[in-house]
Amino acid sequence: MYNKEDRSLSRRRRHTRVRKKITGTAERPRLCVFRSERNIYAQIIDDVAQKTLVAASSIEKDFGAELGSNKEAAKLVGELLAKRAIEKGIKEVVFDRGGYIYHGRVQELAEGAREAGLEF
Repeated sequence: MYNKEDRSLSRRRRHTRVRKKITGTAERPRLCVFRSERNIYAQIIDDVAQKTLVAASSIEKDFGAELGSNKEAAKLVGELLAKRAIEKGIKEVVFDRGGYIYHGRVQELAEGAREAGLEF
C-alpha cells in the first residue's frame, strides 16, 4: 500500500518523463493540468517565453454549489479554458496530463476543452 508521499513522488517522476518530450511554443502552447483532491486547475503555457497565456480552475467565482460532481466541474473548467483561449486566438495546444492517468477528471477536462473548440 502506498502512502501519499510515494504517490506524489511517482506522479512527479511521470510528469518529468512526459515533460522531456512535450514543450509548448507560441504556435502550439501546452495545456497543463493539475488535480488536487477537491479542485482541478488548467493553464495554457508558452514554454519558450515562459508565460502563462490562459488559466482556469474550479475555485473561481464562476463555480458555485450548482456543480453535482468533480467530473462535471472538470468539464466546465475545460470549456471555460477553451473559450478564454479562443478569445486570445489559441486554437491548437499540446495536452500535458501532468503525470496523471487519462481517466476521470483529467479526461473530462480534456473532452470539455475539445467540445468548446480546442484542438489536440
